[in-house]
Amino acid sequence: MLTGQAAFADWRADAPGVRWHITPADLPRPFATRSASVFPEVVAPPAGAHLAVPPGFAISLFANGLRNPRAIRVAPNGDVFVAETGAGRVEVLRAPAGAAKAERTETFAAGLDRPFGIAFYPPGPDPGFVYVGTTNAILRFPYRNGDLHARGPAQTVVPVLGKTEGEHFTRDVAFSRDGKRMFVSVGSSSNDAEDMPRLSAAGVRDWASHHALGAAWGYEIDRADVLEFDPQGGGRRVFATGLRNCVGLAVDPATGDLWCSTNERDGYGDNLPPDYVTRVRDGAFYGWPWYYIGGHPDPRHPGERPDLADKVTVPDVLVQPHSAPLEMCFYDGAMFPADYRGDAFVAFHGSWNRRLRTGYKVVRVIVKNGVPTGEYEDFLTGFVTGNGAIWGRPVGVAVAQDGALLVSEDGNGTIWRVSYGGAR
Repeated sequence: MLTGQAAFADWRADAPGVRWHITPADLPRPFATRSASVFPEVVAPPAGAHLAVPPGFAISLFANGLRNPRAIRVAPNGDVFVAETGAGRVEVLRAPAGAAKAERTETFAAGLDRPFGIAFYPPGPDPGFVYVGTTNAILRFPYRNGDLHARGPAQTVVPVLGKTEGEHFTRDVAFSRDGKRMFVSVGSSSNDAEDMPRLSAAGVRDWASHHALGAAWGYEIDRADVLEFDPQGGGRRVFATGLRNCVGLAVDPATGDLWCSTNERDGYGDNLPPDYVTRVRDGAFYGWPWYYIGGHPDPRHPGERPDLADKVTVPDVLVQPHSAPLEMCFYDGAMFPADYRGDAFVAFHGSWNRRLRTGYKVVRVIVKNGVPTGEYEDFLTGFVTGNGAIWGRPVGVAVAQDGALLVSEDGNGTIWRVSYGGAR
């Protein structure tokens, strides 16, 4: 277990089974170190490249040759849906039950605007639609179990998600367990709302009286939020605010809680602020842009929203700053040991705003009776070579029909399969 300052190590401390626990009390002051720009240059898998998983597990290549594979979802019949975001399409990979490698690839839908999130509706064994989150709309395609191609053209469910300018184009989508609510994550348009217009005290009070707690304005309207709709796109409301870039959404199948993995802001030093994975509470405000990790004031917005200082919800699980957690899923399979059941897997895409690299791995978030402990554990490591080169950037995680874990990475366009015990 790495805690305190030891928990701000880099990739050289990564190994399956290493646990990390960062708390708000561990945070350094802003600008304790210079802000770095160390963008990863992805290389081809080097000779002898080895991915590490815990004892008893095995890892194998499930698919390769993909173009920018990002979010992945497993259909009720076992097909694997992949959002190839850069190519503007959703692919379907088919493999016989328990097979170690995909045997067939088909294009389900193409010509999309940076597709990312994928969800089957209604939830359960017999969906009638595949929903896809694109940069500025939620689409759905008619679908029946086993379809390799959409049964009809895209139907626009939500035509506008927010202003499209600026950063953070991914849109994830998830349904509540009963299928009555649709959640959509929309990241901020900027790093830290640096150019958001300033309002007078009276203007802030007027805005706050008509909008959700902590809602931003100007070009950040409906950004850095999780939005809620009904499955037909009606009933639009802000579910939660202040989540700078909630990339991955997941609903805990045991409790029904909505969770998200969030990329926090850049430019405050190597170790600030932590990214995080958290349950998302209805009506909660998570700080952006005026505060971070509770009531810590953002130095770029001093004194702008004193009314919010004691209203910030502290995230459940803090992770190493700049790790870039993307997609997440809950383990509900039967292949892995029993103590994995109910825990969450999260893909860390890896840092660029940190002098020493961090991320580039898949971790397990420890959950006890539906409540996160604040700890996470390395599960899949090895995408960083001994000299610090990067040959894989994890994005998507999903539980296969047989209980194996599938992991996509968009650096070299591959999907990996992690199995346990005697399973192939």
